Amino acid sequence: MNYKTLSILTSFLLSGLLSADAYAAQSGMHSDSFFLKVNVSANRHPISPLIYGLNDIGSDPDMFAGWKAIGVPVMRLGGDATTRYNWKIDSTNSGGDWYFMAGNGEANPVPSASVDAFINRTKQCGGKAIVTIPIIPLIDSVSQTNCSFPVSLFGPQQSVNPYVHPVVNGKQTDAGNGIRQDGSKIVLTPQQMLRINQPNSPSYQVAWVKYLVKKYKNADHGGVAIFQMDNEPSGWANTDRDVVPVQPGYSEIIARTLQYAAAVKKADPTDSILGPSDFGWAVYKGSPEKHGGLWNAERYLVAMKAYQDKYGVRLLNYFDEHYYPFTQTGQSSGALQPAGDAASQKIRLESTRSLWDPAYVEKNWIGQYSGAIKLIPRMQGWIKKYYPGTKTAITEYNWGGLESMNGAITEADVLGIFGRQGLDLATLWGPPTPDQPGAFAFRMYRDYNGEGGRFGSESVEADSTNQNALAIYAAERHSDKTLTLMVLNKTHHVITSRLTITGFRVGGVMKGYLYSQSDLSHIVPTKVATPVSGTGRYSFPAYSITLIVMHGTSVKV
Repeated sequence: MNYKTLSILTSFLLSGLLSADAYAAQSGMHSDSFFLKVNVSANRHPISPLIYGLNDIGSDPDMFAGWKAIGVPVMRLGGDATTRYNWKIDSTNSGGDWYFMAGNGEANPVPSASVDAFINRTKQCGGKAIVTIPIIPLIDSVSQTNCSFPVSLFGPQQSVNPYVHPVVNGKQTDAGNGIRQDGSKIVLTPQQMLRINQPNSPSYQVAWVKYLVKKYKNADHGGVAIFQMDNEPSGWANTDRDVVPVQPGYSEIIARTLQYAAAVKKADPTDSILGPSDFGWAVYKGSPEKHGGLWNAERYLVAMKAYQDKYGVRLLNYFDEHYYPFTQTGQSSGALQPAGDAASQKIRLESTRSLWDPAYVEKNWIGQYSGAIKLIPRMQGWIKKYYPGTKTAITEYNWGGLESMNGAITEADVLGIFGRQGLDLATLWGPPTPDQPGAFAFRMYRDYNGEGGRFGSESVEADSTNQNALAIYAAERHSDKTLTLMVLNKTHHVITSRLTITGFRVGGVMKGYLYSQSDLSHIVPTKVATPVSGTGRYSFPAYSITLIVMHGTSVKV
């Protein structure tokens, strides 16, 4: 990491003495309507380091080296492809994501090879591994390339794989999408399903867990820390419709989870179990009118608590749901998309409020019929009511735009929200490359100075008079008695704001670290004036992320 000295042009931006007011006055953007307040004595709680996690970064050397330098505290191997993974032949089926392609092309596959490589990557990054356990009825049974709907067996289809042409029954053919040219779906018979699939069972997965424990030790001694009970099981009849043509009800999903989780927990009692890892408001909710008013998510927690009450064993350690921002009326959410136009970028920055804000009602069908999402407090409320002691997780999320400053500010906001709201674990789906702006959002929390400098580990109260424009998050770092403040200017104007800090006595030179649209390749260090009597005035550059670091001592107020 290269860090540049501030130029004369930008050196004023964080000065709390003369230059902030002077520049703001010159630019015509000075405003007394902004007021940031930090109370180090209030609303204190630990920030879990596991909120800064990623889904698998893959084997690309540059990707690995870059993220290893940043630090990845937890990494997840999940997604649709893990649902049908067969560890003994190290193969899976891509399902509806890509022409129901099966196998890995290896005539002599090495058991668990790709998962072992993932675990090794994770350990080298200093993180904990999350591995997905299939609980679906059928899993892949072939390692050499094949497919579920070969044209040679099922006739012409609407679309075929343009790149890979598997050999079926000794002849090369096309891999179809399972939809006939008249639009009807091909439904496999049980016998046809078993052509390239085999029955799954708890004992089959337990054998894999035992293999992993033997190779890497148990969770308490550095082995796989968390096992996830499949991936988005409410989508089986879509992604895996070749083997699950009719979507099972949530009662069956819960029953299968209990069966497999109990077996896995018996194989390694020290591991943590994570689930249901489902997606979308409609899935969380289900049909409460049919189940005593309980949502699917609530029913899941009730069942897990009932198991523990009956058998004395906690199966569920992390209650996990996936979350992608929902499309607003007339405007895409931007999830997993490039930055987009000004309207898309505005929605992206606003929509992080759906994670926490009871006053934020989205302009879509959810807002119309259900009001505010307030996802994290909602999840925590379910846990408090139905299964106390369970941790919260979001193992898939992505607000998009990670190639842009807009996406970087949004991601920094999301990470700040995770810490402030007390989420226990999160892993970003589709991590950016280490040189993209989205990765710098993580750097600001995990390695702002290129020497492992990190945001604080205990969240403290931080408020802004306008969180939508100028957001602030604060945390104390106990290792060196440091207070860290993350300030996000979400506007295209310089914002000057008063900052008041109570409950903390500054004991040295304050430092600032800036990431902004003026330089997307570096985090720039700068001087910050110490506030007088706990109050100072600071200017924050347009569209920027600013970290203020101050050494000192907490004091009671």
